[in-house]
Amino acid sequence: MAATTSPAFRASRRGQVLLTAGMLALLAFTVAPLYWLAIASTHTSHDIFGRPPQLLPGGELGTNLGNLEESVGFGRVVLNSLMLSVTYTVLGGIVCTLAGYGFAKFRFRGQGLMFSVLLLALVVPTQLTIVPLFKMMVNLDWLNTYQAVLLPNLALPFGIFLMRQSMSALPDELLQAGRIDGCGELRLFLRIALPTMRPALAALAMFLFLFQWNDFLWPLIALRDPASYTIPVALAALTGSSDVDYGQLLTGTAVAAVPMAVLFLFLQKHFVSGMLAGAVKQ
Repeated sequence: MAATTSPAFRASRRGQVLLTAGMLALLAFTVAPLYWLAIASTHTSHDIFGRPPQLLPGGELGTNLGNLEESVGFGRVVLNSLMLSVTYTVLGGIVCTLAGYGFAKFRFRGQGLMFSVLLLALVVPTQLTIVPLFKMMVNLDWLNTYQAVLLPNLALPFGIFLMRQSMSALPDELLQAGRIDGCGELRLFLRIALPTMRPALAALAMFLFLFQWNDFLWPLIALRDPASYTIPVALAALTGSSDVDYGQLLTGTAVAAVPMAVLFLFLQKHFVSGMLAGAVKQ
């Protein structure tokens, strides 16, 4: 009993209590804006800026959704974003996975230079590529089309880098054994490499989906027809007038956050393990 009340034990307990209190405070600080967003989406603009601030749900969620649909056709906008994000995730996942596999498991002339260019592309600001990319889309007559939004970013440098690092952890002996058994390269990739890369694939899929779902600048430039807008572009259009309905705006923002939260909850385990797999030191 005396051992459990020693100074070292009491100091350890105090440290645990302080750590727990600090983590709870950090959690509250992180969750508070999300909670306020959810609450504000159920109130009118007048109530949102009222005093004292609203901390309980209101009854205006349906009205805000109706106004949002009337203003920007929000249902169609959500479908546009879902279609683009899912398509981009599938196509981008194929491109990034194949490119990462090629960098990790094949040796070819210029490989080091190409990978250095890939790493350099990671630090180039997106804004620097807007003008040449816009001219390219004009020359191809692709402006105001979905391929202009999807195709330029399919070979995403970070996605390729992530998959290359993950594929590098795959033992070469497995591939050599498959080749000895008569497997072709495509079959090796589909039957041996991909099944062992599930955590990295989940992390890649989540990253690609969120990249396209949240992308604002390039869709704003490439899409001209309001009927083809994505959620970020449509919500930005609500702020163009002098009288902004913040009830609509925050309701749209809250709805846009739901798929991201659901996706992360379902894939968080694979996302964390996949990101760690991408940090393997060669």
